[in-house]
Amino acid sequence: MYSIGPTMYGNAPNPGVRYAYHQLVCGDWWDEDPASAEYNTFQHVPCGEAPPFGGGSEALWTETTAYPSFAVVDYNTDPVVPYAGSAIFVHADIGTPTAGCVSIPLTDLDQLIRWLDPADSPVIVMGPSAEITDF
Repeated sequence: MYSIGPTMYGNAPNPGVRYAYHQLVCGDWWDEDPASAEYNTFQHVPCGEAPPFGGGSEALWTETTAYPSFAVVDYNTDPVVPYAGSAIFVHADIGTPTAGCVSIPLTDLDQLIRWLDPADSPVIVMGPSAEITDF
């Protein structure tokens, strides 16, 4: 069971979320380099510059189909443990499997992220069905 991060992001304008919202711009990355001090965090690098981190980090502003808007799942965020996984998002389904994210149809995603309210401390339960039946 994981909480939802304090900021939602997206390549599209704010769809009406109750959370802080950051519209992505050139240079917005998710640092997925386990050797980086900022591992598993949002980072901005000046547009056109190579990021100081590697490790398969994600250039968020280039993912316009999957990330018109998305919520961050607070997985491996406090404390952040190198190599324990990063960049777990609830994002738009693009018709292919994810590497750990939750993807749902865009119309459902928009409805969900507008419905989520940080005042209610929402959570998401992720895992094999045999392990989540108690929630």
